[in-house]
Amino acid sequence: MSKELIIPVYDQTGEIKKNLALASNIAQIKPNERLLAQAIYVYQTNKRQGTVATRTRSQVRGSTRKIYRQKGTGRARHGDIKAPIFVGGGVAHGPQPKNYILKLNKKQRRKALLYALNLKAAAKSILVLDSEISHISPKTKVFLAFLKKLRLEDKKILLVFKDKAPQNLVYATANLSQVDLISTHSLNPYELLRHEAILFLEEALTVFLGSDKNEN
Repeated sequence: MSKELIIPVYDQTGEIKKNLALASNIAQIKPNERLLAQAIYVYQTNKRQGTVATRTRSQVRGSTRKIYRQKGTGRARHGDIKAPIFVGGGVAHGPQPKNYILKLNKKQRRKALLYALNLKAAAKSILVLDSEISHISPKTKVFLAFLKKLRLEDKKILLVFKDKAPQNLVYATANLSQVDLISTHSLNPYELLRHEAILFLEEALTVFLGSDKNEN
């Protein structure tokens, strides 16, 4: 794997303004497919709400009286109408609310994220946008023309911002189903790998690399 990964910085016109080199701890991170798969599994599992539920016989509304006498009817013995074998009765052994939350420690999460970033950078799928892009005209056709300039109009794109998405970019991308926005705090390996192109606002990448430097 390359020791240095260079990514281009584009201005609002779609021209390369300069190049950036990723930090050495990202460019030279040790491959770990197992950790990456684990991080993605944890992320997807944690999205499960676990709110599905069925009512047991104790939760179903209805009479508790014995539906007919015990003997002399020729029928099987039964208690109240809320038994699971009757229509409208409770459910036996049905699903109940469950907590699906799994955890990875901080170092594992960070390594998985950096490895996913490394894979995207190695595939030349990461681009950086100059800060002036935040002031782009808030129109879909303008941003689409920008993507065409970069030959990304048919790609699944992840646009990464710092803390709060620039309002102009929110408006410009609102009608583009192939473009998703995410903050650096929410960035994760799953979102990185499921998109074909990753567009970092320059300040977002600076913050991301800075926080990584502070943690190591």
